Amino acid sequence: MHNPAITQVNIDETLANRWSGRAYDAAKSVSAEQITALLEAARWAPSCFGDQPWRFVVWDKNADAQSWQQAFDCLAPSNQSWVKDSSVLFLVCADSLFNHNQQPNRWAQYDTGAAAENLCLQASSMGLMAHQMGGFNVDLTRDKFSIPAQFTPMAMVCVGFAADIATVTGEALARETAARSRRPLNELFFANSWGQSINK
Repeated sequence: MHNPAITQVNIDETLANRWSGRAYDAAKSVSAEQITALLEAARWAPSCFGDQPWRFVVWDKNADAQSWQQAFDCLAPSNQSWVKDSSVLFLVCADSLFNHNQQPNRWAQYDTGAAAENLCLQASSMGLMAHQMGGFNVDLTRDKFSIPAQFTPMAMVCVGFAADIATVTGEALARETAARSRRPLNELFFANSWGQSINK
């Protein structure tokens, strides 16, 4: 499965090839070494004061299928329909307080997003597919896995191997092969002042 971004100018292949597919190969498992590499990539994300406010909970279906199932049960049904074939689930949380002084950290969620994106880019570089999800029951997840009140569950991420496109049919095939798109540069990026297009 390969669905690179069509960009206005060339960008790094790892960035262009990262995409949030939904068709996973249930027969292939992510190894413990690969999981460690994903976490190392997240660990080396930048953060305000080097505070590293992110915390990830990891569920490996191979290592502990029961715990993976408990995490899976926290997902919205619309996500469960395709996450079932993935190998690993991550819960991404942001610390609301700075570690060094216990004061509110308004940059924590921004920094945690950078760590999550590092994980996704590392997955892409390793031939894996990662998909970040907001569709999960935060309260249930917090309760089941004893997430402290100080930490905000931001997203769940599933990781696995993309399915062979030849094995994908119907609506799933249409979804996986649909053209990728983004809003144009001039709607998102401004030169010198708000609303002034970067593209003249």
